[in-house]
Parts: sequence; structure tokens; C-alpha cells
Amino acid sequence: MKNANAGSVESLRRLRTVMPTCPNPTQITFFPIFLIFSHHKNKFTQTATTMTAGDDTTAPATPSPPPEKITVRGLQSNHVEAILGFFTNVWNAAELPESAKTKDFFSDLIRGLLKVDRIERGRVSCSFKAELPVTNFYKGLHGGAVAAVAERVATACARTVVAEDRELFLGELSISYLAAAAMYAEVAVDASLVRSGRSITVVSVEFRLKETGKLVYTAHATFFNLSVSKL
Repeated sequence: MKNANAGSVESLRRLRTVMPTCPNPTQITFFPIFLIFSHHKNKFTQTATTMTAGDDTTAPATPSPPPEKITVRGLQSNHVEAILGFFTNVWNAAELPESAKTKDFFSDLIRGLLKVDRIERGRVSCSFKAELPVTNFYKGLHGGAVAAVAERVATACARTVVAEDRELFLGELSISYLAAAAMYAEVAVDASLVRSGRSITVVSVEFRLKETGKLVYTAHATFFNLSVSKL
């Protein structure tokens, strides 16, 4: 697009043509509205199509960085703008650095975060600091990082009782976010075996703030134990 602002002005002008009685087109309740985002040469182009009984007008609008293609129907324009604002303001749309595009980068990130404190049969304890790469927009530990840490520590705990000739496959992971761990907070993670049978192993994981002992997250992981010979 040559001029994003000019595109926005033209979009509003066309919307006023479609519905001239409304003083502010951004507050119109659209009938069927289709917002289609297409990716072309690494730039996103938004096309809004408003359909009325006897008119069919297509108008370009401001570029936006959500996923490559998305269609939204039956929403007021101000609601759409609010949702898109979430992606542009909270969701970081910047390009990933090349160093982050290597194989198993995310696993390496989580593995490098954890410090193993204790290992025994049916129990594994670790600790980590909520460093900047695993925090969110609100300067707290990211929920996805919580899930990744829970999965890794739970797997290690399950491995203390599951024979090496059996592969572990995560079947279910449930997490309760009870409170928040602030950026740079020290967090203790304790995984303990709930039960382990011939084909299923269940592990419970607790996250506590080291400074206060406050429970901030809990997780339950269910693994399927499959013999290598049956794979």
C-alpha cells in the first residue's frame, strides 16, 4: 500500500456512501461483514466488504499484523477494531530474529531456564527465574511458559518410574493459573507422581514463589506409556 492513511480515509468515505445517515461509520452495526487479511510480500492488506440489499462495495483499510488470513462475520466495526488492537498492541508482531528460527529453539529456551534441585523416584524438583524472554505484555510469567515448564518437569518425573523401553507421550495437560509470578521472580517447581500403571502415568506439578511459598500455578499431566516394540 502506498499510503495507509489515504486508504483509511477512502475507506471511511465509501462507508458513508453506503450508509449516509450514520455520522460515524466506525459505529455502524454491519449486516454481513467480511474482513479478509491476505499476506503479500510480507505485508498485510485488509479488505472490508460491506453487503447491503442493493449495493456491494469493497474498500481497503489500514494494514494489520494478525495471522495471514482471517474472516470475521457479524461484528460491529468497533468490536473488530478492539480485537485487532489486541493483536497489534499485546501480541508482538515483530519479526523473529534468525537465532530464534533454529531447530528446537523453544525447547532449548525452556531447558536453559530450569535448574534441577532434586530427583528421586516419583518426584522431581526444579527452580527458575522468570526472565524477560518468558514474560508477557503485563510483565509476568507467560502462561505458555508455565505450560512448557510443567510439561518438561512432569515428563522428567514420569521418567523416574517408567522403564526406558517405553516411550512417553503427553495425552493431557491441565493448568490452573491461581496467581501471577512477576518478572524476575524466583519460582520453585515440584512434580510428584500421582499414579503409574501399565499404560498411563499421571503427574501433579506445583509452582510456588520461592520468596513467600505462595502457590501460583498447578498442573496435572497424563502420559501414555507405549512399548517401543509396539510403535
